[in-house]
Amino acid sequence: MAEAAPRRHPTLDEVAEHAGVSRSVASRALNNAPHVSRAKREAVERAVRQLGYARNSTARALATRQTGAAALVIAGEDPSIFADPFFARVIVGASAALDAADLHLMLCLAASDRGRKRVEELLRSRGADGVMLMALREDDPLTRMADEAQIPVVFGGRPVGSAPRWYVDVDNVGGAREATEHLVSLGRRRVAVICGRLDTEAGRARYRGYRDAMLAAGLDPFPPAEGDFTERSGAAAMAVLLAEHPDVDGVFAANDNMAVGALRTVREAGRRVPADVAVVGFDDLAVAQVADPPLTTVHQPVEALGREMARMLVALVNGQDPTPLILPTRLTVRASA
Repeated sequence: MAEAAPRRHPTLDEVAEHAGVSRSVASRALNNAPHVSRAKREAVERAVRQLGYARNSTARALATRQTGAAALVIAGEDPSIFADPFFARVIVGASAALDAADLHLMLCLAASDRGRKRVEELLRSRGADGVMLMALREDDPLTRMADEAQIPVVFGGRPVGSAPRWYVDVDNVGGAREATEHLVSLGRRRVAVICGRLDTEAGRARYRGYRDAMLAAGLDPFPPAEGDFTERSGAAAMAVLLAEHPDVDGVFAANDNMAVGALRTVREAGRRVPADVAVVGFDDLAVAQVADPPLTTVHQPVEALGREMARMLVALVNGQDPTPLILPTRLTVRASA
């Protein structure tokens, strides 16, 4: 008589599927980790009994955190991007929130093929407990990689043409609209726009806000003068605007770096700010206060953006299901407009 084949033990993945929860939630429930709802914990226990799952050392090893690290991935090739005041403040906020959760912050650049390959390996190998993605452009392969990731992913800003489940963003449209309305309220009628990259959601959204405000005021929107969020690109875009539209009397620049570049070009052209050309930026970074003249700008809570991204990621790592978050903006009026 043939010997019966040994009975195969159920896996943690099967327990999770039977309970209707993720693998990480099942692991946390089995290890009595915090932040697992009573209903999910009971569903896992029920699945364990029904399947005959045996807790073992492998299951115990799948504890609340596997690496003790979370990664902030920025789609840029130049390491100096981390010195940009915007990303520096994001890092400060994210680091503080992760430190409170005993998670180490990893920084990654991912615009080159080599950089993206490293990030893809990170996502597939569970080389971090979770990932925060920022500065994605249209059709960026990182968006697809995030969809297929085996670890939690939080987006800082929404990618173009995608609707991620978890993200933290700011009210880009509303902030740009308020900036433009302010210029119009000053009596400016030839208000141009220096937008950010139009293959980013922030660039497109801030142009939409500008355009909506111009149309609501019965004014003709200018076509977007595109920059790349650097001071140099703002200066170059402003030079083109003055050459093509010498009667321009107001400019909304989609970030402070480009606005400062625009201020310099306006002054070099012999125009007065704000008497001849009023300028408004977006971010309210330290550079806005020391600009000449000090820059009227849209304040966005940059440090809070990093902090809330990290908090959302920690919640996911702990088995929760947070909702997306849009942070408010407000206009800060100074001497440039």
